[in-house]
Amino acid sequence: MGILDRFRLDGEVAVVTGAGKGIGRAIAIALAEAGADVVLASRTQADLDAVAGEITALGRRALPLATDATDGAALDRLAQATIAQFGKLTIWVNNAGGIPDATPRYLTRTPEENFDAQIALNLKAVWMGASVAARHMGEGGGAIVNISSRSAFGPQVKNGPYGAAKAAVNSLTSTLSVELAPKIRVNAVAPGPVPTENFDECMGTDTEEKREKLLGMIGIPLGRYGDPEDIAAAVVFMASSAASWVTGQCLYVTGGR
Repeated sequence: MGILDRFRLDGEVAVVTGAGKGIGRAIAIALAEAGADVVLASRTQADLDAVAGEITALGRRALPLATDATDGAALDRLAQATIAQFGKLTIWVNNAGGIPDATPRYLTRTPEENFDAQIALNLKAVWMGASVAARHMGEGGGAIVNISSRSAFGPQVKNGPYGAAKAAVNSLTSTLSVELAPKIRVNAVAPGPVPTENFDECMGTDTEEKREKLLGMIGIPLGRYGDPEDIAAAVVFMASSAASWVTGQCLYVTGGR
């Protein structure tokens, strides 16, 4: 097999949570471009239908299913529907997550219900998704890719619950990689600042001027924000046989920051 062929995903079946917009959409399309059929999950059916249309235009099959990633039973139904439709499940990307708005969330001032909501979305959903994937991947095994964050590293003064959850995702990834070896590889990809709709809502960067000002404050060595496709490319690598000897790792895709 040639080196570029190892990045191909022909014959694979992937589930991507949070696939309706932003990074999740880019991941789903990239997996399809690499040859996989893709099951799309998020809460908004209309968003999923739009992404499914883009995937079928690439000549791949897509199954858009509205799913709450914080509901374990719903994730199990998602896996069952995947196998019923495509006969197998070989790739699972835990991408659903995020911060709801720009409200500062200091650890010592965050109400318990808000803390619980952040942990449920950004950590528990990853644990449940990985557990469901492991149960349904079968004897052939597969690859699980968890989307972490640059926020997992260092203090997050205004986003403490989110940073703590993402740091825990890295620990969870490491432990699962040992528990599920050798048949299932488990890795993480940690994006840096990527100006998606959710990013703009949380950072207040709704204009190009505000984005450029924030970019200067962040100080990214490579001099630009990330694109969703930057993250998607890393996920394709982690899901493919090009990473067949890689497990338990977190790849930081941050522009050097």
